[in-house]
Amino acid sequence: MPETTDPVRRELAAAAARLIADGGLDYAGAKRKAARQLLGESSAAARSSMPDNDSIDAALLEHLNLFDEDHADRVDRRRRVAAALMAELADFRPYLTGAVWKGIVAEHAPIHLQLFHDNPKDVEIHLLNRQLRFDVETTPHFRSREEVEAILLWWRNEPVMLSLYGVDDLRGALRSGAAGAERGDLSALQARIEEAAGAGAAGDGGMQ
Repeated sequence: MPETTDPVRRELAAAAARLIADGGLDYAGAKRKAARQLLGESSAAARSSMPDNDSIDAALLEHLNLFDEDHADRVDRRRRVAAALMAELADFRPYLTGAVWKGIVAEHAPIHLQLFHDNPKDVEIHLLNRQLRFDVETTPHFRSREEVEAILLWWRNEPVMLSLYGVDDLRGALRSGAAGAERGDLSALQARIEEAAGAGAAGDGGMQ
């Protein structure tokens, strides 16, 4: 992704990245807090220099790689747990999205699976039959201002969020944006795991 030439936007992106990594804020909340911290009440200046999520992702990845020695292991671990959970939930058409899919995983970032199934209660019954405890909240729809049901739980000691969509929502959901695919199914995730493992092995070989 191209690097911005606006120094205020770069500083805002870096500040928002720190808030996400260290405080567990979401992107919108981190942007607002970073703008208040750096620009005070100058809302016009904040709007003109507000970084997009891709810029924050770049700053967050740099921050985690520099200051979080567990980051690479966390990415691999949560991706492998996600793959196992996707196999468990295969009947509900799971797709991985968010931090774990992108490989930019702050400690607080959950494994975010989007399930495409027309009866949310089926998902809840499935979890209850496996004696899994969970909370039910809502989260914004990925392409509208509507809210969808979100199930929060821990699975294999990792935080998980399941957002529940209808089957029709899957149409058009797999188009790639400027930053690439926004979500992937189990086979796509396994390809990313294998690619990262191969890159790691090549790096280790080069150091010998």
